[in-house]
Amino acid sequence: MGRGTLRIYLGAAPGVGKTYAMLSEAHRRVERGTDCVVALVEHHDRPRTEVMLHGLEQVPRTEITYRSAVFTEMDVDAVLERAPAVALVDELAHTNVPGSRNAKRWQDVEELLKAGIDVISTVNIQHLESLGDVVESITGVRQQETVPDEVVRRADQIELVDMSPQALRRRMAHGNIYQPDKLDAALSNYFRPGNLTALRELALLWTADRVDEYLQQYRGEHNIRTTWQARERIVVGLTGGPEGRTLIRRASRMAAKGSGSEILAVYIARSDGLTSASPKELAVQRTLVEDVGGTFHHVIGDDIPAALLEFARGVNATQIVLGSSRRKTWQYIYGPGVGATVARESGPDLDVHIVTHEEVAKGRGLPIARGARLGRARIVSGWLVGVAGPVLLSLLLRSLENGPGLANDVLLFLFLTVVAALLGGLRPALASAAVGVMLLNYWFTPPTQTLTVQDPENFVAIVIFFAVAVAVSSVVDLAARRTHQAARLRAESEILSFLAGSVLRGETALDALLERVRETFAMESVALLERTSDVDPWTCAGSVGPAPVARPDDADVDMPVGDNMALALSGRVLPAEDRRVLGAFAAQAAVVLDRQRLVSEADRARRLAEGNRIRTALLAAVSHDLRTPLAGIKAAVSSLRSDDVAWSPEDEAELLEGIEDGADRLDHLVGNLLDMSRLQTGTVTPLIREIDLDEVVPMALGGVPEGSVDLDIPETLPMVAVDPGLLERVVANVVENAVKYSPGGEPIAVAASAHGERVELRVVDRGRGVPDEAKERIFEPFQRYGDAPRGAGVGLGLAVSRGFAEAMGGTLDAEDTPGGGLTMVLTLTAAPGRAQAGAALPAGATS
Repeated sequence: MGRGTLRIYLGAAPGVGKTYAMLSEAHRRVERGTDCVVALVEHHDRPRTEVMLHGLEQVPRTEITYRSAVFTEMDVDAVLERAPAVALVDELAHTNVPGSRNAKRWQDVEELLKAGIDVISTVNIQHLESLGDVVESITGVRQQETVPDEVVRRADQIELVDMSPQALRRRMAHGNIYQPDKLDAALSNYFRPGNLTALRELALLWTADRVDEYLQQYRGEHNIRTTWQARERIVVGLTGGPEGRTLIRRASRMAAKGSGSEILAVYIARSDGLTSASPKELAVQRTLVEDVGGTFHHVIGDDIPAALLEFARGVNATQIVLGSSRRKTWQYIYGPGVGATVARESGPDLDVHIVTHEEVAKGRGLPIARGARLGRARIVSGWLVGVAGPVLLSLLLRSLENGPGLANDVLLFLFLTVVAALLGGLRPALASAAVGVMLLNYWFTPPTQTLTVQDPENFVAIVIFFAVAVAVSSVVDLAARRTHQAARLRAESEILSFLAGSVLRGETALDALLERVRETFAMESVALLERTSDVDPWTCAGSVGPAPVARPDDADVDMPVGDNMALALSGRVLPAEDRRVLGAFAAQAAVVLDRQRLVSEADRARRLAEGNRIRTALLAAVSHDLRTPLAGIKAAVSSLRSDDVAWSPEDEAELLEGIEDGADRLDHLVGNLLDMSRLQTGTVTPLIREIDLDEVVPMALGGVPEGSVDLDIPETLPMVAVDPGLLERVVANVVENAVKYSPGGEPIAVAASAHGERVELRVVDRGRGVPDEAKERIFEPFQRYGDAPRGAGVGLGLAVSRGFAEAMGGTLDAEDTPGGGLTMVLTLTAAPGRAQAGAALPAGATS
């Protein structure tokens, strides 16, 4: 059985009509006779959506009990057993209730697809995993339920359900999406016009990118090389010269004239690695391209115009932007130039723009020699073998009474030519061939000692010798050059790969990078020097090796990085071809130095901001929360000491009770402040030992009213490795906080359970709850969520509790209580060596 197909309705926000569109498609398929069932559809009490379910077969859901509550999920087994042709599964990103067959609904859908069932589903753009951070920055809400992008990309069909923000807000105002009691909050928060517009743009762009992928796939499958101008793509050809910035800005202005235009800057390097491009300038241009919203590409190609056109057609570009040639007039003898060639061969589907700039006709220098980079000794040896070798060979052969014959003489001279090519390259080999022809003609071809050839066969032999010598020399020289270039490019690629990897990994160790420079180029010392202006002295930002130089002028090699920074190397003079890689190292060193300083400044600013916030909050706490109980104590004491009123025993007892309550509150506040200061300074040292939870938790409930807590700690729980004192403080703070916010008369639940190597203690209340975006903020110092009454504390209880929990190797997190409220989950490490007993009914206790 083949795999089923997946169709997804994608929306920008809840309420745009995804489920309605899915149900409408289901009705159309049923009318055509397709076996279509509803595996799971959430209508969310929306009347129009609920009406669309009429007439469609629905597979019953399965019920799952979780934390004493019953939830319903899709019954995958029932759908597989029913085996319809098409199944409707709503909310693809949904997280299933613990205990379900799969953790996520998209995994359920994957099972249906593998069984050959076609699936129609829905998802909102904010649930795509890659867009979580973007959506959070727009709406301020972090999506907890996500689906991997690849799952949606693999869909056979994606249909965008679009609706303008104004129309969606009108639908909400008419009560078609949310109940009236939730309407105002939704319209003023998540469903603001700006949020909806941004989410709509995300959905449109994401869908457009998927359409573009399908288009590229179709063009590749059908071998279509012509440009389809469905979207403006502007390719900017860069040479690494200073005119590149002008070209990028010009292309950016062209792209701004059409919505959705895309800029692709491409630099084409020769395969032999020989280029006059400046790594520093290329790095600047790469940054500029990214700043204007484009992408930078690095392509290898010996034929620059052909490689540029191949790249442009490969990305389905519509326009190419090139700069006017920097050649001088006489340099056109080398060819018409890249711009003219690209314009001539682009064809009717590509527009080529030649942009003038300040560097026009200023020259690009003489063409770089393509010969191999050989040492002086090898070149001298090649010339000696190529010129002196044939002469010595002639003398040797002339000294022999019976020579080996003309054929063997030719082979011996050819051997010297090959050796000259291997040692010195092409030129010594050509000289060897020419000298060999002259000597063969003069000494060994009748009539000897003349430059004439009597026998035509000898003339043919000499001509063939020269031709073979030239051909063999060329091939040997080319192979030697290619071997040299391949080894060099491999070394350069490894170095550049290291640099690229360090950028991606965010490495910020300047000394390690400078040490890598020293090892790569075999230098004695490397220093990164900088100055604030042209008249200021140089200072060393970082160095490795003995006796680094203090000025670039004192170095054997210096590589400028901008106007006021340079990489200075001492030890030897580098050849010109090594400066390209050195430039990349220099640019990376400057980036690493800037990153180190930014990280340091950010850390210092964060510490200052945190200190200021703590000080401000502490002053507020001292000024109000500490003064309030002090004022009550002072008033009560003053009343008792007053001689003007005769207090009855009952009044005195009430005043003394007020003094005691105020002192308890002060003790609690001061204790939390001291605990917070210990956490801030890192002086909390837990004394870990093994203990049972039922020995600690009941002791922590002394500060709450009797009957306000339902305690459920099974005797079969394993022991936990904790500091009993810190654990008692954690539980006491969390329980007191839960009791404070729990509705009057309704007790909170404190239950414990074991999960493998950890033990969870859950404190459950039925209060107002906390929204997702505030669940982490409530653990920050001096935070009191919502309408907490003044005088209810300084907001340190949960912060201290989390700090103590983490100090013991545990965690403290908040999650929603099913049915409303907040659940605090304290996770602790189970003590080793005591296995969990078999399952038994827990014994409950009420405090």
